[in-house]
Amino acid sequence: MPNVNARNGIPYRESVMIVIILVGMMCWPGMTTLSRAQDAQDGAASHQLLPELRLSMQDAMQAAVDNNPTVQIFRERVAQAQEQAFTQRGALLPNLSARVSGARRRFFLGAFGGLGAGVSDPINFYESRVALTQNIFSLSLIQKWRAARTNIEVAGLDSETQKMDTMALVALAYLDTLRVQKSVKARLAGVKLNKELLRLAMQRKSVGMATKLDVTRAKVQLENEKQRLLVARNDFGSAKLNLSRGIGLSFDVKLILTDELKLVPVTPQTVDEALQVAREHRVELKAQKKRERLAALTLSSVMMERVPSLTGSGDVGLIGNQPSRALTTDNVQVLLSIPLFDGGQREGRISEQRSLVRMESLKTRDVEKQIGLEVRDALLTMESTQQQVAVAREGLRLTFQELRLARRRFAVGLATNIEVTDAQTRVTQARDNLIEALFNFNASRVNLARAQGRLEAL
Repeated sequence: MPNVNARNGIPYRESVMIVIILVGMMCWPGMTTLSRAQDAQDGAASHQLLPELRLSMQDAMQAAVDNNPTVQIFRERVAQAQEQAFTQRGALLPNLSARVSGARRRFFLGAFGGLGAGVSDPINFYESRVALTQNIFSLSLIQKWRAARTNIEVAGLDSETQKMDTMALVALAYLDTLRVQKSVKARLAGVKLNKELLRLAMQRKSVGMATKLDVTRAKVQLENEKQRLLVARNDFGSAKLNLSRGIGLSFDVKLILTDELKLVPVTPQTVDEALQVAREHRVELKAQKKRERLAALTLSSVMMERVPSLTGSGDVGLIGNQPSRALTTDNVQVLLSIPLFDGGQREGRISEQRSLVRMESLKTRDVEKQIGLEVRDALLTMESTQQQVAVAREGLRLTFQELRLARRRFAVGLATNIEVTDAQTRVTQARDNLIEALFNFNASRVNLARAQGRLEAL
């Protein structure tokens, strides 16, 4: 006889099954929540598996040289200049061509005299020839080839200049990312300190030594600092994106910066010493001097068009009315070209090119002055920022001392937390001053190295 539930008459086994089903239905939402939580953890884990890249500032600059699209474009310009020089050299080398033809013609016999005015029967003509042309002597072509070779050097120096510019921009972007990262740490320290001040205000209010206004003021200060923290974190993310763009990396790569924003010893230089280093290493100055020479060679190539040129040509081939009966014919000639008058076009181009030569000379002097300005400005800025770092450190030390005194006065009831709030604001400002001074100092190091053309020595 089956066991029956005494209250409602349901058999025992069936009642057990119902209980199991009900428990399962009650637990099902929890199981779903656990499953969703597990999926969220898996998603977070996959998000944390983004590729990481640890970079020093030197590594970032070198990576930019290898990956930045602008640098690669200038490298292609060097290759383009090389091909242009190859084309100009081809004008000095022998030009060989061949042709094969077959034709059926009818002749007007009157053209041969005494043969009547009729038309001949169709006649087959077959011909195959090989022709050779050689510029024996042309000063203009020689100068054009020399100009094309100089243009390769100009393109190479321009590529080097772009590489230096990119390295400097990436170095500054790296320092800016360090600056914002340090700001995030400063904001975190500010939030922590404001939480302590809020706790102190609430403790004093609980014993009747502070008012609700003091607590509210501390809460406002804490919320303000949290707002600054959110802004700093957003700026940090943007700075890392800009750094990745400058290097030419994927935005999905997680960058970890290994250098720090700090004061490092710098070898003192006089203005004359710094300028001498810049004259020896600045690629822009070398490139501009090559441009000046390129303009002079181009002018020479145009002027050499006045000089007679000598060209040799010849051809040999087979001709006949049937391929099997073709006879060998040849032709050899030497052509001397003497320019006499071209309507003044050549003289106009010579005058134009002379103006370009003068312009390049003026640009060279302008580049020299610009380099002198950049070197002097970088030296002044570095000297000033070194002093700024020292002043900012002393200011931060004094603001912390002021904050400690204000907290003690507030703790013993000698002052309201207005003094504490003001002191905390000055601590925040002093931290920002120190971060900005360190950034400006390191940026001046980069600018001086760029002004001297020695970024690799950083």
